[in-house]
Amino acid sequence: MIQAEIKSLLKEDISILIKISNSGKHYLCDCGEASLLTVKEIQSVSAVFISHTHIDHFSNFDGIFRHQIGSGEKIMVCGPKNIHQQIEARLKSYTWNLVDENAIEYEIREIVSKEEINIYTIRPPHWNLELIKKQNFLFEDEYVNVDFAILDHKTDSIAYLFKEKDSVTFNEKDSAFRKGKWISELKTAFENNDPDKDIQIEETIYKASDLFHFLIRNTGFKLGVIMDHNVCEDNYEKIKTVFKKADKVYIETFYKDEDQEFAKINYHSFASASGKIMNECEVKEAVPIHFSRRYVESDKQEIETAFYKAFQGN
Repeated sequence: MIQAEIKSLLKEDISILIKISNSGKHYLCDCGEASLLTVKEIQSVSAVFISHTHIDHFSNFDGIFRHQIGSGEKIMVCGPKNIHQQIEARLKSYTWNLVDENAIEYEIREIVSKEEINIYTIRPPHWNLELIKKQNFLFEDEYVNVDFAILDHKTDSIAYLFKEKDSVTFNEKDSAFRKGKWISELKTAFENNDPDKDIQIEETIYKASDLFHFLIRNTGFKLGVIMDHNVCEDNYEKIKTVFKKADKVYIETFYKDEDQEFAKINYHSFASASGKIMNECEVKEAVPIHFSRRYVESDKQEIETAFYKAFQGN
């Protein structure tokens, strides 16, 4: 299952680590200050998802990179328009005469629109960008695929939905057959929609479709991260399209309700607005995050109270 941990303290800039159960693979959402993020966790990050490049979401990119260089790994970085140029500028601002080209590779995925993703590579020591292809999806690996919405924050702000891949399990209680490799063959036939595949159990041959009732499809967990966004109907329609009935969503709740005029001026959300849109999305669990640094713990509690009241429809 997908799990998320906020790695930033109240007055720090936001960063969220996403972990996959029973795997050493991690993903990182935004690169703000994050004193709770360990070096070991950073070195396990295989993909970084940047909502936008305001300083409070991008300032710690160099610190993350510092603990990845030398790994020899390919790291994915996904982000809004021009993210490739901004990463190139950051990397070229340092001297790399002691680092060879195999020290690391970044694959940068620039989100131009819902249908257009530009893929670049960049590697040391010269950090020259190379556009290698364009594609119409953002990210998929053996554990998750990632959908997104492009929200307005007076700049593009990408909200991400991590969708754990569905799994198939064998219902052992309903079967009188002896276990064997036929179970994995049956699962493969089910996942490949191959009902006519022959499945041999001991000395008898069965059609896969006759055994499918022993299998249970488990819907993958859906985890969302919605960072900075303006309170407006256009943003909310995009959020509803991508995050409807998600299992858990972390959503930016920058201001208290009494400060919603600041939210309007700065293209941010506020407590009851974020709670209300999560209610309308029928999200199972919603978590308010990324509070203004002007606030103290008592303000955070006030924000959370207003948020959950709106989320529960009160």
